[in-house]
Amino acid sequence: MATSESASLSKTVKQHYMDLSQGDKVQAMYIWIDGTGEGLRCKTRTLDSEPKNIDDLPEWNFDGSSTYQSEGSNSDMYLIPAAMFRDPFRKDPNKLVLCEVLKYNRKPTETNLRLMCKKIMEMVENQVPWFGMEQEYTILGTDGHPFGWPSNGFPGPQGPYYCGVGADKAYGRDIVEAHYRACLYAGVKICGTNAEVMPAQWEFQVGPCEGINMGDHLWAARFILHRVCEDFGVVASFDPKPIPGNWNGAGCHTNFSTKEMREDGGLRGIEDSIEKLGRRHRYHIRAYDPKGGLDNARRLTGHHETSNIHEFSAGVANRGASIRIPRSVGQDKKGYFEDRRPSANCDPYAVTEALIRTCLLSEEGEEPKEYSK
Repeated sequence: MATSESASLSKTVKQHYMDLSQGDKVQAMYIWIDGTGEGLRCKTRTLDSEPKNIDDLPEWNFDGSSTYQSEGSNSDMYLIPAAMFRDPFRKDPNKLVLCEVLKYNRKPTETNLRLMCKKIMEMVENQVPWFGMEQEYTILGTDGHPFGWPSNGFPGPQGPYYCGVGADKAYGRDIVEAHYRACLYAGVKICGTNAEVMPAQWEFQVGPCEGINMGDHLWAARFILHRVCEDFGVVASFDPKPIPGNWNGAGCHTNFSTKEMREDGGLRGIEDSIEKLGRRHRYHIRAYDPKGGLDNARRLTGHHETSNIHEFSAGVANRGASIRIPRSVGQDKKGYFEDRRPSANCDPYAVTEALIRTCLLSEEGEEPKEYSK
């Protein structure tokens, strides 16, 4: 399996420099989503003191013509700090800064979905919406071959790998452990991890997060995963169906609840939301992957623990349904539900916004409603 050349550089030599004092200065790594809606970019600047909150961070800019976000003739884009985390790679007092991207005219870029999501979340903040997202991913070599798979064949059939233990079942646990600890250090609300059904496929969970924080924390966790994999010389893929055939795809199952749903008798609110979702299935499918459903069509086949992309379904403890009500929720008559349709490469801002629009704002139809300021 191919690994990157940079991974073979001496980390001991690098550590000599990382141990040098940085004085009173702080390194802030600005992170943003590029024009693909999936890729992440970053660059670093020096600050004179440690920022205590977002307001302490200056705006910045970058060349959008090199990130699929503008033409060279008018390429300056604005980076607007939106969320700040501790930097697990450079350590305190250094920071990771998740940013929104604005065009030259101060309007959001096409892949800046955070701005509208935040507005929608503010409309329903009194209902205290909570989200939890289960991010599946696949570890690949730099040649695209799954980590640990035979170079000229396939591993044994699926069965022993899910939550597996042992060198012949769990592929790449060092990466998973490093990512988990880095997220905890950064302040990302990571709440768990496990090996998935396909070998070299893993999942981590983020949440519960309220409102816009869900998207912020999942994107930060994704960035940290990419950086950890970079150090190990491998690649984290969020492709919804990285290996065709009789192998599980990768999703980003999204758990959702409101204050009402979490209280006694909340099952009624859950069932009401599911009914609304059933009437707006195509809208959600378009929102649940960056290509308007084309990526998810490879995954949502009705097989390998997925629903069929063309049909809406719901059920208690049914992992082959569009919406799953956990068995404990059915028994307690309160809690949350799980939307199993979002793809692994979804934009969490788009997913959470769509759920709010349909379930809480009672929107209908194929297009999102526009609200006056």
